[in-house]
Amino acid sequence: MSDNGNGDGGALAAGGPDDERIKKTGGLRQWLIRPELGGIVGVIAVFIFFGVLAGDSGMFNAQGIMNWSQISAQFMIIAVGACMLMVAGEFDLSVGSMIGFAGISIAMFGVVWGWPMWVAILITFAICMGVGAINGVIVVRTGLPSFIVTLAFLFILRGFTIFIPQTVENRTIIGGIEEAAEGDWLAAVFNTDLAGWLFRWLADIGVVDTFSRGTRAGEPVISGIPMLIVWAFVLVIIGHVVLTRTRFGNWIFAVGGDAQAARYVGVPVDRVKIIMFMTTAFCATVFACVQVFEFGSAAADRGILKEFEAIIAVVIGGALLTGGYGSVVGAALGALIFGVVQQGLFFADVESSLFRVFLGVILLFAVILNTYIRRIITGER
Repeated sequence: MSDNGNGDGGALAAGGPDDERIKKTGGLRQWLIRPELGGIVGVIAVFIFFGVLAGDSGMFNAQGIMNWSQISAQFMIIAVGACMLMVAGEFDLSVGSMIGFAGISIAMFGVVWGWPMWVAILITFAICMGVGAINGVIVVRTGLPSFIVTLAFLFILRGFTIFIPQTVENRTIIGGIEEAAEGDWLAAVFNTDLAGWLFRWLADIGVVDTFSRGTRAGEPVISGIPMLIVWAFVLVIIGHVVLTRTRFGNWIFAVGGDAQAARYVGVPVDRVKIIMFMTTAFCATVFACVQVFEFGSAAADRGILKEFEAIIAVVIGGALLTGGYGSVVGAALGALIFGVVQQGLFFADVESSLFRVFLGVILLFAVILNTYIRRIITGER
């Protein structure tokens, strides 16, 4: 019915590993059909490239690593939801607008209307996941392409993101979030640096630099591991386990591979798809929470183009645009490539606008590679 990325999904569905109808794979071919292949090759290539081009610029010292790790973590968070949805055979183009909408929602409830920040966060999650559910219900009830439905919500959410603060506050940027979140238990989950003791020790032994002047003189330049990175790793691990080690993960692959066949064997196709749309909304809201607490403000223009960057990361990570095949780990590797390249261009003193050129080139390359992999899997010529 579908291939779960481990090379045995089709055999199990057809009647066992010895079924004569299954085309045997092994050796190099078995390795080639791994969905993470493109991401692994890409990561190796960009590290070698920037190791040569920007190796002496500080890109690979402790502070440089932290810089591109945080950029990569941003992409990873939204790539997890996008990957699982694409494996289920659908797309969500409203992710970027959802990020901006969620940030403004937190600011409106927690700053403008003065509600406790933990309440503002929970309400925002409920609203955004509700919108994700609406996306899913419309797709499964009407049969409309998810591309069209979520494209509509891209504009709807962006419009509300601008209209609400402009109408209530006569502005589209709302500050004061840091003050409103002070001492809040749930805000700390998105805005705390962990393992500060480790970086103080690394500073003491000379591995991490310290500030040489100002009020923070003598303190390490890295105060800890940001929650942005923690959330990225947690979501990648959960997504990978769900997709590869659970029955629900098998359902996701089955729905993306052949939804009608999945229905015939009892898979709740509609429910799976709706949950996946809610998952992308959840990941977008996590991204928004981390972002607003990091910046201390919410802005209506946040999240622009993030939906496309998430999809590109997933495609680079080996997911097929036709659904039924992909890997959360591969998507995370695609996100890592983004972070390394975006910061690598800066360290190499290359015009930053070339980052968009890179995205286009690598997307084209990834689609060509994935098409070749699909032909290997299906035995097409």
